[in-house]
Amino acid sequence: MSTRTFRVTVRGAFDGLTTEHRAELLAAAPEHDVLHAAFTPEGHLSYDLTARPFFSFRFLDSGEAEEDILEAVERAEAAAQTWLAARGYGYKNLKSQAEDLSQAALSKRQRRAAAHSEA
Repeated sequence: MSTRTFRVTVRGAFDGLTTEHRAELLAAAPEHDVLHAAFTPEGHLSYDLTARPFFSFRFLDSGEAEEDILEAVERAEAAAQTWLAARGYGYKNLKSQAEDLSQAALSKRQRRAAAHSEA
């Protein structure tokens, strides 16, 4: 069986942040800038608190079967909740979206490369 790669995005909104929490998040904002967003096994948090209270965690996970994506989503949501709770950050409206990269459409460049490798 081949390994499937999953990208999971967990989105939500900060809620009820204290002045101290806002200051912590604003101080750490450069490392959580959306321009540096990446899918990683440990999860990457991005937000722009000066513009809006929303955040996104991006997780990279894997499994062997198509059904494993459900467990990947559960792990990602649990990891996001744990990270937020450990810092005392309130949140609401947590939603997840997952993509199985083995099911993703190939780009034009990828189709060309695949055609050349078969020839």
